[in-house]
Amino acid sequence: MTDLLTLGETMAAFRTTGPLRLGGTAGISVAGSESTVAIGLARLGHLAAWVGVTGADEPGELVRRTLRAEGVDLAWSRVDPAAPTGLILFEARVGDINRVTYHRAGSAGSRLRPADVTRAFDALDAAPRLLHLTGITCALGAEPYQAVLEAARRAGAAGSTVCLDVNHRNRLWSVTEAATALRPLLPSIDLVVASDDELAVLTDAADPVAALLSAGVTEVVVKHGADGATSHSATGTVRRPARTVPVVDTVGAGDAFVAGLLSGWLDGLDAAARLDRAVTTGAFAVATRGDWEGLPDRTELTLLDHGPGGTVR
Repeated sequence: MTDLLTLGETMAAFRTTGPLRLGGTAGISVAGSESTVAIGLARLGHLAAWVGVTGADEPGELVRRTLRAEGVDLAWSRVDPAAPTGLILFEARVGDINRVTYHRAGSAGSRLRPADVTRAFDALDAAPRLLHLTGITCALGAEPYQAVLEAARRAGAAGSTVCLDVNHRNRLWSVTEAATALRPLLPSIDLVVASDDELAVLTDAADPVAALLSAGVTEVVVKHGADGATSHSATGTVRRPARTVPVVDTVGAGDAFVAGLLSGWLDGLDAAARLDRAVTTGAFAVATRGDWEGLPDRTELTLLDHGPGGTVR
């Protein structure tokens, strides 16, 4: 049985050490919210599959090679020879602040279709235990949005748990546009993950958490950045502080957090232990450069317990 199925766009990522306009060298990798979650779960020993579209080009080969190397199942991803793989540029500007530029209009990833989701669900021997969705995929265009709707419908009918990470991106769409697209998904959602400011995308209520739980969401996990995270459910509220680590790069920290949270869910941990794992995987992300490169495997989850400057012998 597949533990996690997710869908979205993964791009070739270029990271500069200074302002892009000044030239210089850049590191090349891949980046995508959903595939980062899939990599995080695969490293922790879970079976994760990614449904997406890449171009028939070298950036697309980089994406596919990287995900395969990380143990992510690409059986239901495909290559579109008529569209390029999207690109994302990260500029290191001031300290740990990065500026992001997308080149994804008309990309292969924006050609994700409901048929891609149908093919995946029809081919699976059993429904995935978890379906992970993000607002980013919904923002890519009409067909990707319909693919998300189809995935939520199929997963709900099959009894899978459905997770929605709001993951609002101002560069992709406005809060109003995001709200119009994501609120109709709520009847199909079991677990919502959002930062404090993203809750307004899902509801106008004065108490957004209470409103989401009343609407049928089983658990609402709110990320507070450097202040940790809180889990809200019918059984109560649990809060955990963030792990204290040197901040190197905050890009990908939210997706790393989600990977730890969903791993804990798959392992049957309670809310407190799920949050502990989530803030731990998030800490690995902020303490290392790159979206996914620093994510831990299962044997490394206790490394941060050694404290600053510790040596594991």
